[in-house]
Amino acid sequence: MVGPDYVRPSVERPARFKSQAISEVGPPIPEEWWRLYREPELDRLVATASELNQTVRQAVARVDEARALARVAGSFLYPTISTNPSFSRARYSGNRDSTVTGQQVQQGVTVNDWLVPIDLSYEIDVWGRVRRLFESARAQAKASEDDVGVVRLIVETDVTRFYYTLRSLDAQAEILERTVVAYREQVRLVSVQLRTGLVSPIVVSQAQAQLQTTLAQQRDILRARAVLEHALAILCGRPAPSFTVAVNPLGEVSPPAVPPGLPAQLLARRPDVAEAEQNLIAANAQIGVATAEFYPRFTLTSSAGFQSADISTVFNWQSRVASILPSVSIPIFEGGRLQANLDATRARYRQVVAAYTNQVLVAYGDVEDALTDLQAFTDQVGSLREAVSASRDYLRFAQAQFKYGLVDYLIVIDAERTLLANQLSLAQTVNLQMGASIGLIKALGGGWNPI
Repeated sequence: MVGPDYVRPSVERPARFKSQAISEVGPPIPEEWWRLYREPELDRLVATASELNQTVRQAVARVDEARALARVAGSFLYPTISTNPSFSRARYSGNRDSTVTGQQVQQGVTVNDWLVPIDLSYEIDVWGRVRRLFESARAQAKASEDDVGVVRLIVETDVTRFYYTLRSLDAQAEILERTVVAYREQVRLVSVQLRTGLVSPIVVSQAQAQLQTTLAQQRDILRARAVLEHALAILCGRPAPSFTVAVNPLGEVSPPAVPPGLPAQLLARRPDVAEAEQNLIAANAQIGVATAEFYPRFTLTSSAGFQSADISTVFNWQSRVASILPSVSIPIFEGGRLQANLDATRARYRQVVAAYTNQVLVAYGDVEDALTDLQAFTDQVGSLREAVSASRDYLRFAQAQFKYGLVDYLIVIDAERTLLANQLSLAQTVNLQMGASIGLIKALGGGWNPI
């Protein structure tokens, strides 16, 4: 066959991930990777999304289309056989010249013609033009299959991220609810103290301002949760009005350990890299198609069947007819069109090579980002847990000293704000830590397995 055979482009492969302490071969990630988090509700949501998500259904339909088109391309490897039975009845004039003798005929005539042909046409694929077309179509079909893996992984990771963000918002709402209850009681106490002359009106105003600010935060968290739940409903292929995720505050959780393995493993793990390579294979095969246009094209056309003036004898052996017409089409002058088409095809191939190389680089970068984020957020979670503990001590001491008139009420307010801010930051950072874990699994290709 004319045209280059496919060779995978050379891309630099680092020996290890620099954000990883120890580099060693990592085990494959389970196909249902979300079960590593041991969350039955998450399992249910991902299963629903896998079945009902409309983006996944579109991707699966594209696979069916690409496979059908590949079968269309493959069909040209075989002869095309068809039949087109026909009947004609013609009345010829009596005042005409004979096509045989050139003399005027004596009378008119009516002619019936029954024809049952079987036609065959076949391109003899000497240079591999048809085979290269089939190779390109198969690669495009495979790329569409890999694209399903990309779409499924995006949906699965989005559902998992949304689920943990919902739980983080539930935790923040719970913190704010407890804080609002405490602030209401505090407003009641300082109001009583104001009536007895123990505090000034400014203390009550400060307590009420702090309560209203916290109520506004609580409403904003509830709004954000509702919006996120609606987005999760769309991912799961369900109407938002009938979709609900039960409140489940995110507490002390830790992400599962996922060894990233070596960079060389990554190219076989990621569906987007596999899709980019299949697009490259298809583009490479198109160069062979464009090259074959410079060579003669051999076509065989033949027809065989039966022809008779009387239907009763149409299938008699004496009624048989046959013809064969081999042909050769040789390009002589095309005004530079063939060369321009080949140049354009080669240019498209170089574009796809660049896209493939970039996708590999993006894959390496995604893993490095996820490893960096996971380590950073894990450290932050540890620091914030200590900060929350210290903030509780700060508030306890401030309240005790204010009770005995040793400090101003502003110290109590500062202690309360510090504790609330650290508690909310901890809940948010735990969610970011889980998100980084999910991002690492996504960067490693999830549980995708090539078909």
